Order: sequence, then C-alpha cells, then structure tokens
Amino acid sequence: MNQTRQTSAALDGVATLNELFAWRVRRTPRAEAYRQYDPAARRWHGYTWEQIALRVDGWCRAIGAQGLAHGARVAILLPNGIDAVCVDQAVLALGLVPVPMHALDNPASITYILNDAQVALAILQRHGQWSAIAADGLPLPWLKQVVLIEEQAGVGGAPGPGAPQLSCRQAWLAAAPAASVDVRAAASAKAGRVGRDDLAAIVYTSGTTGKPKGVMLSHHNVMVNLRAVLARIEAGPDDVFLSFLPLSHTFERTIGYYLPMAAGSCVAYARSVALLAEDLLAVRPTVLVSVPRIYERVYGALQERLAGAGPLACWLWSRTLLVGWRRFCRRQGLPVAGGPPAVLDMLAWPLLDALVARPVRARFGGRLRAAVSGGAPLSQAVGECFLGLGLPLLQGYGMTESSPVVAANTAADNWPATVGRALAGIEVRIGERDELQVRAESVMRGYWNRPGDTRAALTADGWLRTGDQAALTDGRIRIIGRIKDILVTSSGEKIAAVDVEQAILADALFEQAMVVGESRPYLAAVVVLSRAGWAGLAAQLGRDPLASGGANDAAVQAQLLERLRVATRALPRYATPRAVWVCGDVWTVENSLMTPTLKLKRAALQARYQGAIAGLYPDQLGDVAAA
Repeated sequence: MNQTRQTSAALDGVATLNELFAWRVRRTPRAEAYRQYDPAARRWHGYTWEQIALRVDGWCRAIGAQGLAHGARVAILLPNGIDAVCVDQAVLALGLVPVPMHALDNPASITYILNDAQVALAILQRHGQWSAIAADGLPLPWLKQVVLIEEQAGVGGAPGPGAPQLSCRQAWLAAAPAASVDVRAAASAKAGRVGRDDLAAIVYTSGTTGKPKGVMLSHHNVMVNLRAVLARIEAGPDDVFLSFLPLSHTFERTIGYYLPMAAGSCVAYARSVALLAEDLLAVRPTVLVSVPRIYERVYGALQERLAGAGPLACWLWSRTLLVGWRRFCRRQGLPVAGGPPAVLDMLAWPLLDALVARPVRARFGGRLRAAVSGGAPLSQAVGECFLGLGLPLLQGYGMTESSPVVAANTAADNWPATVGRALAGIEVRIGERDELQVRAESVMRGYWNRPGDTRAALTADGWLRTGDQAALTDGRIRIIGRIKDILVTSSGEKIAAVDVEQAILADALFEQAMVVGESRPYLAAVVVLSRAGWAGLAAQLGRDPLASGGANDAAVQAQLLERLRVATRALPRYATPRAVWVCGDVWTVENSLMTPTLKLKRAALQARYQGAIAGLYPDQLGDVAAA
C-alpha cells in the first residue's frame, strides 16, 4: 500500500490524462508498458513506455495535420491493443475528444454514434467495418476522414460526393509532417491548452433500454476517480494486468488502462474472450479486471466437470468450499455459522488446497492477487465459490456517469454480499424508492446534446440518480437491483430479475437466461442452453439435439422446469419460473441483444421474442389479441 500512496502523492501535479501519460514516460521510459500477441511470430511482444511514446508522436503528427478544431470528436473503433492506446493518447494530447466505440458493435449503432457525436475523424480496424457502416445509408455530414489500420488495396483515392476520405494507416502516417516539425506542439497551441475541464471522452452508454447516450467525462472527472481508486486498490510496477473488456467501456478505461498507467504496471492485451483461458496461462496476470459473466462461465465449467465426477471428487470439492469459505469469513471478521474449531480447518486446508483449490487458481495463471469484478452484480454462489478456493475476488460498483467507480471492496475489507464502501471523496445516500444516489467531483458533465436527459439524471439538489436500489449497512453498499428490472407480478410480488437469472446460470445447462413476468401471474424464463449441456440432456431423453424445436417439446420442458426449480430453490417460491422457452440463437453484441459488458438488452430481447413470451402465458393470450 505504501507504493500506491507514493504514486498517488506523485500525481498531485498531474491534471489531465495526456499529462499522466507524459509523466509516466518520463518516470519509467524503459519499463514494459504493454504486451501484445504477435500472430505472425506466434509469441507475446512487449513494448516500453518510450516505444509507445514514439508511436503516439507519429499519430499526433498525422492527426494534427488534419487541422481539427479544439474539442473535435475522433471515433476510435479498434479492438483492445496498443493501436487503440496510441490513438487515444494522441487525440488527448491534441485537445480533441475521443469517442471510444466497441469494435464488435453492430453497424446501425456505430452509425448512430458517429452521427450523434458529430465525429470528424474515425479510426477503424478493417475495411469491412467501414463497408458495413456505409451500407447503413445514414448520411454522415461531419465525418471527413476514415483511417483503416489494416491495409486494403485500392484505398486512398478521391472520395465520392459527400463521402469521407478513406486512407490506410501506413500511407496516412507516412504523409504526415516529418518528426523534426513539432506538429504536436503546434496543433496543441492552435487548439488551446488542454485543461482539466476539457472533455477526456464521450463514452456512450450500453443502451440496454433504448438509444445510447453520450456521457461527457472531463479530464478532472477521470483524474479525481483515478486518485480515489489508487487510494483504495494497491497496484505497482510489478503488476501485470490482463485486459479483455472493451476499452469503449469506462470500467476498463479507468481500471484497466489509466490505473496501470499511473501505477507503472504492465497491461497485456488478451487475444479474445474465446482464447482467454489460454491467455491467462501464458500471461499469468497478477490483476484481472472482469465482468461477472466471465467468472460465471468458469464456475459453470467447474460444475459441469463435477457432474461427471465420482463420489470422492464431489466430497473433496464440497469440503474444500466449506473449509475455504469458513477460513475466508474468519479472516474478514464475518460470522461463521457452525462448523468445527478454526484449528481443524487450518490443519485440513493444506491438503484440500493442494488437491482442489490450487488447480482451480492455476486456471487463472496461478499468481492473481486481485480479481476485480464490476459492471454487473456477482451472484452469491459464484462469489463464495471462488473466495472459498482462495481466489482474491473483489467486487466493486460504479457507472459510466461517475467515471466510473463509486465503491469497492478491498483485500482487507471484503464483504462479498456488498460492493464495499464508497471511495474517498464520494458521497452516497439512499433516496426515494431506495435508490442509491451519488455526489462527487467524478460525476459527469452531462449527456452530449441532451440537456433534458442530463436534468433527469440529477436530483433537485444535484445528486446523481444511479437507477439502482440499494441498502447501506455500516458504510457498506448492498445493491438490490435495477429499479427498472424489479419485476412486479400481477399478485404484487416484487422480484429482482437479476437474482433469478444468476441462480439459473449457476446450472451449467443454461448458457443465457432472461426472466419475465411484469404484471403477469408468474415468472417465466427465456433461456439459451449450452451446446454440451443440451447434447447430454437430448441423449438422456432420446432426442435429436439438432432437430428444430426439439428443446421445446413437453418432455424436455418438464426436465428444464425441474432444473429451474432446483436452481432457484434458495429464492422465494414465487421467484421460481413456472414456464420456459428455449431460444435457438445465442445472444451477442453483434446481434444487438447484449451490451459490450455482456449484460442483457432486455427491451431488445423482449421485442425479438414477444410471440414466444406471450405463448408462455396461455391464459392471457386472449387479452393480448384483444389489445
């Protein structure tokens, strides 16, 4: 912690994010800044801060030569990696505003954001991305230049009427003024000095219920939040972060990008979520920043393996979790219900750790000292499992509008049923409908070009409405659920949809799940089955797993409802789904059914499957038809 305090103190004179980068380059020019896999060489390649600074200067010269006005918006539509970092830093240094976008977002959403933010310059990875955007047909009158990272034959000619100039990176950077001409300084002088109140990004919300809104975050917003995080979470030059969450999300930008920059840590960029298991073993990170869905997937895989294990393996697993959880609770000063004396757990643990817990931790690289979970609630079963196995899982809470971190647990003060205590300088209170409200210097400047939405996001006395129901206990925040996601059945029962969905996903058979039931007589579930789980269940029932609609016949439905009953047995009886429909399509970011941080887009899902959902309530079909 002493190292972190020294870093925080040294940052006192740093007011903007571009100053933060320059400060880091000056302090540790030859330290490893980033690590990225080179597919041609089939190896991981490291880059020093000095090498990154040279790349940033090249981008500064090329972007600066465009003559963009101070505060002009630049869209960065790139996968996580050093290109995204270098472009972002060049844009910030020139007094321009990055608009980070998810590289896998659908063309309609990308086009909407380009138009809404009035983007003048866009940096894309591939020509195919631009082709899909152009095919959307929406005019983009503000967009003047598109740069492609990957080379494409025939790119670079005169643009058509109303179309932006299209260039490939290599030729575009080569055409910039020579390095001896300090275009970066000239452009900054022309644009005006970058100040702490200038915008550091316009980050578009995930849009779970409608069109995304551009959250305006200033340099001061982010720097204040970064300092508060540094005071809570220890990080230093010996740490290696593994980054895979999209840099278009504020959670990753602050915790997985600016935090390691301030701490002098190395960031390794994962190749993809599909290869994450391999990358964890290759990189062996000390810090992992993730959303709950990743931990849930690992948990589901463990449960699936356990289902085929023998009695001894199952006994060892359950014993390890029980002993490990009791050890965790004792260290944290949490109540321990029953069980043998602590000394017996202490004697049993070395063997259980060697046989069960250590091999699971090895899946994460074997040296994690902080596994951060944020962006969505973490289920109690998953949290207790990994904490019992000795994985240092720390849950936090935040939102894009607060830059983003509001609260976090720490290794020494970790109460997993909560998201921890508010960071220094952040005030929280409980408002109407038990809504958590926040006041801090890290709260956004507002929504881009949406003064009405900005006013609606704040209370009359200036507190940010989070939209989350919460409770405060001894200074710790417990999130109950999204106000808009609290389902109220026709009998008046109130259920947090996410609690039911998390319970369902603890069963490895279910890959994805959404519960419905607002103003209905009971809950129902729309689910996606895992491929392996459905193959096993189909074989058990004598069904062809490839047959169309086979997962929705009566025998399968009976099995699924029983699995749902068991999965939700710890919840109130009215929270158990009484009807289920199996969807054959996986929900993804690309088909607009998931957000970049793998949260459900409920409105889009309910619109897509409204007919099937109506069929889950046969007694109301007549009412629906009449309406």
